[in-house]
Amino acid sequence: MLSNIPKIKNLKYNNFFLIAGPCVVENEEITFNTAKKIRSITDELKIPFIFKSSYKKANRTKFDSFTGIGDEKALNILKKIREELNIPVLTDIHTEKEAYLAAEYVDVIQIPAFLCRQTDLLIAAGKTGKFVNIKKGQFLSAESMKFAVEKIKSTGNNNIMLTDRGNMYGYQDLIIDYRNIKIMQQNNLPVILDCTHSLQQPNQAAGVSGGKPELIETVAKAGIAVGVDGIFIETHPDPSIAKSDGANMLKLDLLENLLIKLIKIRKAII
Repeated sequence: MLSNIPKIKNLKYNNFFLIAGPCVVENEEITFNTAKKIRSITDELKIPFIFKSSYKKANRTKFDSFTGIGDEKALNILKKIREELNIPVLTDIHTEKEAYLAAEYVDVIQIPAFLCRQTDLLIAAGKTGKFVNIKKGQFLSAESMKFAVEKIKSTGNNNIMLTDRGNMYGYQDLIIDYRNIKIMQQNNLPVILDCTHSLQQPNQAAGVSGGKPELIETVAKAGIAVGVDGIFIETHPDPSIAKSDGANMLKLDLLENLLIKLIKIRKAII
């Protein structure tokens, strides 16, 4: 069984693919070293790897939450990773202007879940010609994602991926419906399971999201077992000091062992 791997420059090997990295660009050292470590692991395990980090965070609960180190500074760090490590890079955008800015630096533009219905944003992302990863909104059915796909395709861009990150279950929890993976695969596009944001616990009274990172392995194993094309994992050398989403990120030194287990599951089902 061949994986549905996006045809992106420097994305190699035939396996489920991995999108991974720290939530946000905090500084060059952490970002670059994390990318280098993940590339080493994925090369050894022959897993296609796209590095992910947001150059800015626009969706934060509190006014004083960390949003970034500056757009150009962060994007240049991502560009350095892309060029020096020869790996494709993904980052989020939030406005039409950001689509054209980010496209100069990265291979994949990601549409955050809360923005997946924003027509002008999707059109702008499509017009860049880059691969566009659309995260399914926590409030949407899998079936309705076909309309987001149509918006990108209307620009002549068929380079699209879809990511499930769970659905809202009450105010402070998320549930993954694994049927969504198969439903979204009916669009004949790569489908990814976000194994970290789907374990987020948003809307906490303190204004900082919680999470259940101890369940990342469980969620990832289930995703591979049902045939997902890609796995999305935010990871950090020390999530306890991460400036964004530390509560639901995977500690970097746990990544290799998890991926080894996922490879075994995939081999068992093909």
